[in-house]
Amino acid sequence: MTGYAAILLAGGAARRMGGVDKPARAVGGRPMLHRVLDAVADADQRIVVGSSGALPRGVRTAQEDPPGAGPVAATAAGLAWLDPGTTTVAVLAADLPLLTTAAVAELRRALAARHSRDDPPPAPDAAAAGPEDAPAVARRETLDGRPAALACYVDGDGRRQHLCAVWRVPALRAALDRLAATRGGSLDGAPVRGLLAGLAVREVSWSGSGPPPWFDCDTDEDVRRAEEWTK
Repeated sequence: MTGYAAILLAGGAARRMGGVDKPARAVGGRPMLHRVLDAVADADQRIVVGSSGALPRGVRTAQEDPPGAGPVAATAAGLAWLDPGTTTVAVLAADLPLLTTAAVAELRRALAARHSRDDPPPAPDAAAAGPEDAPAVARRETLDGRPAALACYVDGDGRRQHLCAVWRVPALRAALDRLAATRGGSLDGAPVRGLLAGLAVREVSWSGSGPPPWFDCDTDEDVRRAEEWTK
């Protein structure tokens, strides 16, 4: 047992694809969901939230409450199934067909790394329009020496890929509890950025070869691009 688990979020509405079962869409001859499951095959537990399709042996399923409540509620539903002793958990969208085991391992190494004095100074997120997002000022691991709560990829423009991340389980539980408390106990429709209020975030730029592991497929054109990358 490594204390490492993975939660895959598969319950989106896929409105830009006409409401299809997006994680079941094939890329490179395999459903996107199964490609993400392959990327976390070394996890002690793999939990898929929001999917009713056939899954490999040993993969658990869960459902956010209510169905369609969004990725934060889905994360909470998956977290409820973690075994005691789980210390880190990958939280991943189920439509990341280019994700690899090596890419997830890089996030895990980044989360485990000690704080460096050479880390860049904190950079607050831009202010959000909604009141729920307003306090969600997440920052890079700061010079006060706190360990990062999560590690996530950033793209070439510096945008955090929140659903391609690895969390410390206690930090994720606390963040979910805190966010629910600000919303009357409900996580239905809660913004992902709301989880990051006040947390130290280890930002990771992809240093490997090949396409960006955080590339998600929201449209048919995205699927076509992913197909080209897998050839």
